[in-house]
Amino acid sequence: MDFEDLSQKFGTDQAATFKCFPGTKEFVAAATMMKLQSWQPEGELESNQHQVESENNSSSSTEGDGEAPKCNYSFINEQQLLRTRQVVFAYHAGKHVPRLREPHNLYPVASCGPHQAPRWPIECEVIKEQIRHIEFDPGKLESKTGNTQISLPINTLKGSAIYCIFPISRKGSYFTSSRVGGRRGLVQLATVGATSKDCNALIFESRFESGNLQKAIRVDSYEYELTLRTDLYTDKHTQWYYFRVQNTRPGVTYRFTIVNLMKSNSLYNQGLKPLLYSEREAQQKQMGWHRVGKDIRYYKNNLSQEGRSLYSLTWTFQFTHRNDTCYFAHSYPYTYSDLQRYLATIANDPIQSQYCKLRVLCRSLAGNVVHILTITSPSRSQRSVPTKKAVVVTARIHPGETNGSWVMRGFLDHILGNSDDARLLRDMFIFKVVPMLNPDGVITGNYRCSLTGRDLNRNYRTLLRDCFPCVWHTRNMVQRLLEEREVVLYCDFHGHSRKSNAFMYGCNNNESPLLRFHERVFPLMMSKNATDKFSYQSCKFKVQRGKEGTGRIVMWKLGITHSYTMETTFAGSTLGHRQATHFSTEDLKSLGYHFCDTLLDFCDPDHSKFEQCLLEVRAALQREFRLRLEKLGHQYDSDVLLSDLSMSDLESSTSGSDSSESDGPPAHLMKLTEKVSTSEEEEAENEKGKEQTAPTSAPQYPITVSSDQASDGSVVRSIDLSLGTDFSSTSEIWCKTLQLAIDIMTCGEEADIPAPRRFAMLRKCRRPETLTE
Repeated sequence: MDFEDLSQKFGTDQAATFKCFPGTKEFVAAATMMKLQSWQPEGELESNQHQVESENNSSSSTEGDGEAPKCNYSFINEQQLLRTRQVVFAYHAGKHVPRLREPHNLYPVASCGPHQAPRWPIECEVIKEQIRHIEFDPGKLESKTGNTQISLPINTLKGSAIYCIFPISRKGSYFTSSRVGGRRGLVQLATVGATSKDCNALIFESRFESGNLQKAIRVDSYEYELTLRTDLYTDKHTQWYYFRVQNTRPGVTYRFTIVNLMKSNSLYNQGLKPLLYSEREAQQKQMGWHRVGKDIRYYKNNLSQEGRSLYSLTWTFQFTHRNDTCYFAHSYPYTYSDLQRYLATIANDPIQSQYCKLRVLCRSLAGNVVHILTITSPSRSQRSVPTKKAVVVTARIHPGETNGSWVMRGFLDHILGNSDDARLLRDMFIFKVVPMLNPDGVITGNYRCSLTGRDLNRNYRTLLRDCFPCVWHTRNMVQRLLEEREVVLYCDFHGHSRKSNAFMYGCNNNESPLLRFHERVFPLMMSKNATDKFSYQSCKFKVQRGKEGTGRIVMWKLGITHSYTMETTFAGSTLGHRQATHFSTEDLKSLGYHFCDTLLDFCDPDHSKFEQCLLEVRAALQREFRLRLEKLGHQYDSDVLLSDLSMSDLESSTSGSDSSESDGPPAHLMKLTEKVSTSEEEEAENEKGKEQTAPTSAPQYPITVSSDQASDGSVVRSIDLSLGTDFSSTSEIWCKTLQLAIDIMTCGEEADIPAPRRFAMLRKCRRPETLTE
């Protein structure tokens, strides 16, 4: 229908409106309803039109009458006639004006009203009680404990089980769906301490947000062996603990021993103490989380799990109050609800809300909101907006590393404050902040993984948006941001369980002579601003092949030269006057402030600080190179230039976690492959008993992987999977599963991983010989 036809049927003014949306039948239908004219439906809408007519007209008509059915306008009719949900109508000046609906996931978070309740996997039992703790600054420095020789308890797991919850992380399990409140029905009784004959038994509980404790066994009157729950849908990653005890007795020495830890070494052997929160102390003295415990040891026990050795953490403690409610934790808890309450205060603040826009980046696998904050001063003119550079900051991709959230809290407190430095930063930059990348893992009390049973910080290159939505949308956001402006820095806040202090991992810019060693300047400046907390000597800049799926390296390859992971210890400092002391929440928040201060120094228009630090970096590398040669017995040549050296020869690895522990496709995809493989084997067994009149060729699964170069120079990979009509439904499922797996594996081409290795990653694949690439 052209403009003249529209003018004759609806009038010139209305036709001009439709001209803006050429070829849109929905607008033509809407205009007909607004004009209250008759409309002859076509195609698929015919049945809907007759249904509407029969519901709204009292007089009946048949198709043979030759008269077009009348369609009186109503909002009910509008919804039935329109074939899209993208068009909405606003009533203005007596007319219904059509407009496009705002895109999904770009709406602001409501500044008032209740927070979104956390969504749990349907297998999880959750108690109704809401757990909240007061914030607390101990005022005095909490010292680490010294190494003491004690008699280690023999872990036998023999005794009375007084607390046990349903094992969710059994082999082969995977995430299916979620709901607010978790498992349906009444919460089962998990503890027998309150009903046992011995009224002195402690009552344990961990079925609350971020809680983690699987089982408690009473091996003696005041001695308990504890088993932690592994990350959901895995059999690994036992590090984070957070549980409640009640029915306490004062003046009695209790011993707690966690028996299924998996790391061979821990900061507990270097003075780290567990954290305690007492509700009585909070009410009477306003005391929050603080360090407690004596006779603390971390050691290898006599237990094992699937061939892996297990380790124990043991400590003793005396409670102060009778019948107190206390909590133990590995680090200062920071839950998803804590974040929502904090973001609500920002949204409700009339000043902060002017330069901080809170939006929804995406929803997690369980449907929890992943928030994104855009922080910058309101632009006075449109010309100034493109000139601003951007800074991207994220945190909490590993849910058990709660110290990353406290550093993020300090960063946001400062950047949203009233200081001159904060205003200057907002004038200079546009900040994109994702404060919690893995809300599902935080809610359920995981240590490292998401509900896919995989480490999100190994999947930033993924093509599976629906399986890894948080990292996929984060990477996509950064890519769009790079198209608009320069991103001067990216940093992801983490926690570290085996090293003290705070430090950074970066990426060597060896291939760019103009940028060589520039990546080391920001960490050096950070160490000068936080001399008693940040260690430059602990920083590493090696790009390891096993870490190429991390956010730090993926963002660096996207074009962000200064891309970092900032690690913060679970323990404390070994530097200056803070030596042998724990970090408090105020210390962690101060690192966020120092990050902002360092950003100002790093981007100072006066480059004198930058150049001075660059000279110090070069001098430090020369000293390190000389010491390395002397240690090897070689003579140092001062004429050798740093540009002739390989930085990988001077650096060890980043000493992070074993990245292979959580690699591979999501748990539900692996389970589907197992089901299909089992079904294929059963079909093969059935075929063996049948006589075949003629030999048949083996079914082929042709897969073509092609690469094309886009206009911007980037490489676009496409995968073509051909399915014949003679394939059974089982084979089709197998092929679709394999296609998804290859989507993951093709990312390995950038890391020079051979194709056989990528295909072998799908361990349950039964037909690798039929693959052609």
